[in-house]
Amino acid sequence: MKKFILVAIALLGAATLSYAQPRAIGGRIGYGFEASYQHGIGEKNMVSLELGLPGFYGLEAAATYDWLIPIKSWEHKGEWNLYAGVGAGAGFYGFYAPVGFAGVAGRFGAEYNFWFPLQLSIDYRPIVGPWFGSGAVGFNGAGLYAGAIAWGVRYKF
Repeated sequence: MKKFILVAIALLGAATLSYAQPRAIGGRIGYGFEASYQHGIGEKNMVSLELGLPGFYGLEAAATYDWLIPIKSWEHKGEWNLYAGVGAGAGFYGFYAPVGFAGVAGRFGAEYNFWFPLQLSIDYRPIVGPWFGSGAVGFNGAGLYAGAIAWGVRYKF
């Protein structure tokens, strides 16, 4: 019985490993630069993580859970997807007198996955919430444009 359980666990593990989740790593560039990582969850969901320089004058991190909307392709060499998601982000602007921010991150974009391991995308990912620093608090208006619209290039593995 122990051998049967061990064989069943080994087969289940092999089946899990053979169905590898798609991943992609690369960068986003727009009004700032970000290193980007995507991890697929099933066929129609993914988690995106970014660490970057919003507007080239600060540091931010964002994570979103995205829902994929596949678009039928006329040529079967690549694959188009729309995606939308929500998550969180935080960071700071300025290096000499930093102002911190935190808030909700949204995302809407389109991507093209080539038949070889390359992905190109364009998306809008604002971070909406408060900024705080120097004894004051306000609305993070820069989060609507700094690092929000960007082109992405990722290697899929």
